[in-house]
Amino acid sequence: MPWADVPGSAPTVLESLVPLYHADVPNTGAAVAEAVTLPGQVVVSFCLVAAAAVALRRGGRADAAAGWLAALAVGTAVEMVCKQVVVRPPLYRSGVHLVAFDSSWPSGHALRAGIVAGAVVAAWPRARPLLACWYAAVVALLVTAGFHTPSDVIGGMLLAALLALGVVALERSGVLRGRAALRALRPASGARRDH
Repeated sequence: MPWADVPGSAPTVLESLVPLYHADVPNTGAAVAEAVTLPGQVVVSFCLVAAAAVALRRGGRADAAAGWLAALAVGTAVEMVCKQVVVRPPLYRSGVHLVAFDSSWPSGHALRAGIVAGAVVAAWPRARPLLACWYAAVVALLVTAGFHTPSDVIGGMLLAALLALGVVALERSGVLRGRAALRALRPASGARRDH
């Protein structure tokens, strides 16, 4: 973690929701990491996934649109629960207890960046090479800048991959398409039936 500064306490709810609110940028490397990982922030990731969902829905892929939004919501909920339940043994740097890492598994930025990449690629497949490079940079910078430990980032990546597989399975199953087709076949309530 060559660009790492000694982290303080875990971020507050406000710091988690507002992009770059009280961002501690001790050097140029950390500033680059903040900028590159910004799409993995809670509010920014929601906006990006929502934009991809709109494009998917307009393209006739309502299952994928709903799936990516659900993946983001479920992933963020799982992250929050894990950070309350999973406590690692204390980590120290130069004799200082790194309190922020006590409950930092999995990395929410790695998780949400993976979901953003998956949703955007689903909506705009030509962006795949660019998003693959961006996600690789996010993963590397989260560790290099000292925002997360490697195990935090791997946990976020695995959760994102699992949720992405769920979205693909949902879209392939056609469950939501089938429900929409059934609704279309039902007569409207209050409509007169001819016998």
